[in-house]
Amino acid sequence: MAANISLKQLNVFITITRHDTLTAAAEALFLSKAAVSMTLSELEKQIGHSLFDRVNNRLIINQEGQKLLPVADELLHRAQDIESLFEGDQGLSGKLRIGTSDTIGNQVAPYLIRDFRQQTQHKEQSLFISNSALICQKIVDYELDIALIEGKTLHPALISTQFSEDEMCIICAPNHPYADKDGLHVEVLENSEWILREPGSGSREFFTRAIAPRIEHWHESFQLNTTEALINSVSAGLGLGCLSRLAAEPAIKDGRVKQLKLPLDMKRRFWLLVHKEKYQNPLLKRFIEFCHQWQAPKQDQKIR
Repeated sequence: MAANISLKQLNVFITITRHDTLTAAAEALFLSKAAVSMTLSELEKQIGHSLFDRVNNRLIINQEGQKLLPVADELLHRAQDIESLFEGDQGLSGKLRIGTSDTIGNQVAPYLIRDFRQQTQHKEQSLFISNSALICQKIVDYELDIALIEGKTLHPALISTQFSEDEMCIICAPNHPYADKDGLHVEVLENSEWILREPGSGSREFFTRAIAPRIEHWHESFQLNTTEALINSVSAGLGLGCLSRLAAEPAIKDGRVKQLKLPLDMKRRFWLLVHKEKYQNPLLKRFIEFCHQWQAPKQDQKIR
C-alpha cells in the first residue's frame, strides 16, 4: 500500500509540520498551494491515515503524523547522505539547525560555530535562540537538529549530555549597600527584590533551584525576556539579578552593575540535547563530537 511513497511527499509532509499552514509550506517549497495539498492528500491516501488535524486554516500534526515524523526525517537525511557520496567532495554536507538558550546563543555559540567552521570548512548552519523550554519543544517537533541549553531537561523524548559548564552570579546596582563588600552571608538577600527572566529560561531555573530555597522572603520585582533588559533594570536599581557571568561580564567591567560576593555554589552545566529517534547523519555526529571536545575561549580572548 505504501510502496510508492516518495521523498517529495515526505519533504512536503515535513515542511508542513514546520509551517502549520499549506500556504506557508507552499511558499517554503516554491510550489503552488494546490500542489502541496495534492501531494499531502496522496501521501495520506497511500498510508491510509490522516496525518494532520485541520483546525481553522492550520494543520496540526496528529498521533499518526507523529509516528511518521522520525522516519521521514531520517529518510530525507539519508537521501542527502547518498547525494554527498557521489559529489566528489568527501567533506560534510547538508544544513545543521542549531537551537540554543539565551546565554549560550549570545555568549558561546558564535565562537563554537566559528571554530567548527574553521575545523571542518562546513558553513551551512542556522542558529535559533530562545528560552530553554521552547528550544526543547522544537527538538521534540524535529524543527531543530540539536540544542545547547543551560537547564537540564527531563523530557522522555530527548537525550541530554553535559558538554560544558558555566558560572552564575548575582548582580546589583553600583550604589547598592552591599556592592563590593566582602564577607557577606546569604541572610543579606532576605526581603530582596529580584528581576528575573521568564519561566522556561535557564537563568530562572537556576535561581529557583539554587537561590530561592535559601531565602525565606523575596519578591519578584520584574519579569523580563532579554538579558540586556535585565542588566539595565538592575543597573537602574530596580532589584537584584541572577544571570550567567559570561553575560554579565561586560556590564561589570563597565561599572554598570556590581557582583555580590556570596558563599554560594554558582556553577551550572551546559547541556547538549538531541531527539532519541533522530537520525544522526555524519554532519550531526561530527558536531556532537566537536561540542564535547570544544573548550570555550576566555572572555578576554573573545573580545579581541
